[in-house]
Amino acid sequence: MSEQSVAFRYAKSLVDLAIEKGVIDTVHEDMQFFDQVCDENRQLALTLKSPIVKHVQKLAILSAIFKSQVNPVTFSIFEIITRKNREKFLPAIAQEFQRQYALYKNIQKVEVTTVSPLTDTQRADFIRIVAEATGKTVQLVEKIKPELIGGYVLRINDRQVDTSVKTRLNELKLAFLQ
Repeated sequence: MSEQSVAFRYAKSLVDLAIEKGVIDTVHEDMQFFDQVCDENRQLALTLKSPIVKHVQKLAILSAIFKSQVNPVTFSIFEIITRKNREKFLPAIAQEFQRQYALYKNIQKVEVTTVSPLTDTQRADFIRIVAEATGKTVQLVEKIKPELIGGYVLRINDRQVDTSVKTRLNELKLAFLQ
C-alpha cells in the first residue's frame, strides 16, 4: 500500500475520532507541532523511518518528546501506528491530517510570494478575492522572494497566478529569441 493511502486512512480515522471526542482543534495543533518538530529535527524523521531502530525504542522516543505535550487522542495514534510498525508514515499522516482538517473546517490555504512584505490592505485584498472565488475561509501564507523584482505569485492548490516582473522579463526574452 502506498504512503499516501496509508496516511489518508490513518488521518481520516484520527479526524473522525477527534471530532467524536470534541478535540479536533487541539489535535490539529498537535499535528502541526509534530510536523514542525519533524521539519526542524531531521534526525527524528530519519529515526522513525529507520529499520534498524526497534519499534519499542521509537515509541519511547515519541513518548519522551510528545506524550506530555499533546492531547491523549493525538498520542493514541502514535501508539497505534508504532504497534503496527508503521511509524515511518507519521510525518505523512500529520500532513494529511492538516489537509483533511482544512477540508473539514472549509479552509483554503493560499500562498502569496512577493518581493517585500504585504501591506494590511494588500493582505485583505488577497483574502477577499480568494474568499469570493472559493467561498471558503482563507489562510494566507506569505513568502518573500526578492528575485521576483516586482509583482506577485499566487498559489491556490495546483493553480498559480504569476504576475512577477521576473516572469514577464523571461517571456519577453523568449519572444525576442524566436
